[in-house]
Amino acid sequence: MANIFDYVQWRGELDITQAKFNEIDNLILSRVAYFPFDDIIGENEEVTLKQTYERFKKKDINSVEILQKEDMELFPALAKSKRFANLILTKYVNKIDTEEEKQFSAITVILPDRTIYISYRGTDNTIVGWKEDFNMSFKDIIYSQLDAVQYLENVANTHKRVPIRVGGHSKGGNLAVYASAFCKAIYQKRIIEIYNNDGPGFGEKITNTQNYKRVLEKIHTFVPQSSIVGRLLNHEEKYTVVKSTQVGLLQHDLYTWQLMGPQFLYVDEVTDGSKIIDKTLKTWLIEVDSKQREQFVNIVFQVINSTKAKTLSELTDKWFDNTKMVLKSYQNIDKKSKEIITKSLGTLFNIAKDNMIKKGK
Repeated sequence: MANIFDYVQWRGELDITQAKFNEIDNLILSRVAYFPFDDIIGENEEVTLKQTYERFKKKDINSVEILQKEDMELFPALAKSKRFANLILTKYVNKIDTEEEKQFSAITVILPDRTIYISYRGTDNTIVGWKEDFNMSFKDIIYSQLDAVQYLENVANTHKRVPIRVGGHSKGGNLAVYASAFCKAIYQKRIIEIYNNDGPGFGEKITNTQNYKRVLEKIHTFVPQSSIVGRLLNHEEKYTVVKSTQVGLLQHDLYTWQLMGPQFLYVDEVTDGSKIIDKTLKTWLIEVDSKQREQFVNIVFQVINSTKAKTLSELTDKWFDNTKMVLKSYQNIDKKSKEIITKSLGTLFNIAKDNMIKKGK
């Protein structure tokens, strides 16, 4: 079996004009959005991927936030390959807003086939980023989705008449679909493909809109066989199931996705475990009203924020001290808040137990 590193080695000497853009190129560019480009690329600067890597090598590695160790293997591999080295990167943005509970990052890639690929980053290492993800359980629209629309329109306006591909991994896939659906019609007409790589769906208020329905045929959704994140909320589009070498939630890691040549290694359907979790979470969203979900999420993150950690790394680095602070914070919250947590979790566990019993019959 092969992964994206094997693909870069196999296809690396052929640029996109020699071998057309495919779903694996999409996956790689969706990961490029996670690379540490802060202080390397100016927002309106155009620079090749190879040049960005040369700049990165001059930085103090200890001062750089690496989101996944494999990124530091993929970055140089792309910079050395003919297929990716001369791709032009531009319009890099990375915003964190704790007041709006927003984590938004994106980059645009100018391809030699005279198209552009807008790549939205998924959830990063920040606590606020994870809080924004949980907000999707009770909000129809989150702030990053609004930023995603504005970003796409700004890029499309700068690169006039150029065909557009839009994509992302995890939350980035959700942003790609949302931005494509709700951007102005003049820009939407130029979108040729939308890639959602294991990203969550939307509430019914979004999927019932004509905006969403207009782009359905352009969406390519890929999920691993035990997908959890990519089956959250509602998806109206068809999806393709990809083989992963990991298990459970760890399959969300796109570096574990398997491929054969220019396409993924497909499997017929998701696992029974994925189906059970999907059914459990959808039932929970129905049985627990949006107000209670909002209260539940806000209380949980109120407890987490008592640690003063800004990132998951900070939360886990001092896990013993932070655990004590979390427990102390939980003990100090009011009785009503404790009841909300207990009731919400109890409902979730009961639904999961019932679904597992039904599956076992």
